[in-house]
Amino acid sequence: MESNLKNVLVISFGFLLLFTAYGGLQSLQSSLHSEEGLGVASLSVIYAALILSSMFLPPILIKKLGCKWTIAGSMCCYIAFSLGNFYASWYTLIPTSIILGFGGAPLWSAKCTYLTIAGNLYAQKAGKIGRDVINQYFGLFFLIFQSSGVWGNLISSLIFGQTITTVVEVSAEDLMCCGAYDCMTNATANTTASSGPTKTLIYILLGVYTGIGVIAVLLIALFLDQIKANQAESETEKMQTQSFWSTFLATFQHLKDKRQCLLIPLTMYSGFEQAFLAGDYTKSYVTCALGIHFVGYVMISFSATNSLCSLFFGKISQLTGRKALFALAAITNLACIIALLLWKPHPNQLAVFFIFSALWGLADAIWQTQTNALYGVLFEKHKEAAFANYRLWESLGFVIAFGYSTFFHVYVKLYIVMAVLVVAIATYGTVEYLEAKDLPGKPTTVKEEITGSVVQQTRL
Repeated sequence: MESNLKNVLVISFGFLLLFTAYGGLQSLQSSLHSEEGLGVASLSVIYAALILSSMFLPPILIKKLGCKWTIAGSMCCYIAFSLGNFYASWYTLIPTSIILGFGGAPLWSAKCTYLTIAGNLYAQKAGKIGRDVINQYFGLFFLIFQSSGVWGNLISSLIFGQTITTVVEVSAEDLMCCGAYDCMTNATANTTASSGPTKTLIYILLGVYTGIGVIAVLLIALFLDQIKANQAESETEKMQTQSFWSTFLATFQHLKDKRQCLLIPLTMYSGFEQAFLAGDYTKSYVTCALGIHFVGYVMISFSATNSLCSLFFGKISQLTGRKALFALAAITNLACIIALLLWKPHPNQLAVFFIFSALWGLADAIWQTQTNALYGVLFEKHKEAAFANYRLWESLGFVIAFGYSTFFHVYVKLYIVMAVLVVAIATYGTVEYLEAKDLPGKPTTVKEEITGSVVQQTRL
């Protein structure tokens, strides 16, 4: 037990360190590299590469390298992205984004494989049920991992906050270009240049993030025990049967189920709403009106609310059922979108910036936990194909949203997000109607367990 617990803690803190660096850097991409939309383009490329890598890379790497060295090697892909930000250009950031995307799928697959094997091994020795031990391990992992968004954003704000003594007031002309009706000019660049961090502070932050990533790799390389060859081989063989063509075919064959087709808008909306917050809210509202050093603090509000609400809604769903929670998320997001269309951000309204991110975090917590739970409940017999579809359509939502980010005004993007939300709720309602029609005796409140093996699908 002590050895297994040690390994779970090593993986958990390794991921905590790695995503402390990556999460903080992701929040800053649209603000740090706003010229020609380089920042959001790099994020779009990451998710496009992730879609491709998830189809074939994980079983191949795990079989060749084992879980431990697949995790360590994939973490190095994230470090490459941090290094690419030192001299950000289309020739450095896009290739390193591709590298990160290709490393993302093997990283998470190897982590899941390792925790699954470790849980089953301990369950066999202790005479316990393997599923229960695995869920405990995933629960411990996410308890530690979920705080990475707070620490990464806190680091960026503390470092960039060193410019506070030289802050220049944002001009009224530049403030007119903040918010939904942005001028699609360099207002954000002007704010960043006048009141933002110096090149030295940017390099210090990137150095800290890179150093944290290196520590994560060393932690895994030095302290994580390698899974025995025969155990990893057995688990990899299971994955191999789901790799590339079989996964590809099973994913699209699953679309024969009309419920899966109806859930595509809801799944893609998850990517759209997260992309808007990371790419547009941070740039056109926070950085434009307050300065880049406030991005981290505002995103801490999102991350903290998201983590707490994920836990809360995972529990309360047993009492309320998922329909009430989906309605709450839709109303919250719709209210935020309308308010963002009408609001003109101003530095004197500091609390409002945090309220919006907190409300967005509340809604996102519902989208993540309940959509994953919905997939698990509806497609219990075809979970692999179902969650492959989940990853595909959510990632596609990210790719599309980040892809068009530089071509439209913010108000247009808000209308797009609103339209996708309306369609998503309509099609989701149709799924619920079909379920109620097929199972007329089914109670309206269903106990839905959000286990670690389900929730792990929600983040890159």
